[in-house]
Amino acid sequence: MSLKYLPEEYDAKGQLRLPFLFWLILLLQARTWLLLVMAGASRQQGNDLLALFYPDRQSFWLGLALGIPAALGLLLTGYRQRWPRIWQSWRHVLSVSLLINLLWQGYGLLQGVWPDSPLPLLLTLFDLLALVWLQTHQRLRDCFLPEHQHIE
Repeated sequence: MSLKYLPEEYDAKGQLRLPFLFWLILLLQARTWLLLVMAGASRQQGNDLLALFYPDRQSFWLGLALGIPAALGLLLTGYRQRWPRIWQSWRHVLSVSLLINLLWQGYGLLQGVWPDSPLPLLLTLFDLLALVWLQTHQRLRDCFLPEHQHIE
């Protein structure tokens, strides 16, 4: 059997290593959760930090909800062999979450809710790029296939 990837690209468990950019995408999607942790760590400025990024409480709660698949994805990476069926579908779960997030941001822009700073527009662009990368990057797609879960 010939390998599509070099043996160095597999970890000690025989799984194809996840690309570094995948980890960044998970952090990008879980950004509201990360902000919540940072706000909790800085008790005095926590409310100010949350108000800076999420002046509308409804968008904060929606951001937390949309970050759940990414937060679970971070945990699930350690259980790729134990729960292979869940793992194989998780790339699609992350893509749907990103698509919902993009639709929500686009709807807000169509309603005339323009952000005060360029940061939300930049994050929307990163979300779009992340969605395209999740769907097109061959090595990442292979990381979710069962035949790349064990090296022989």
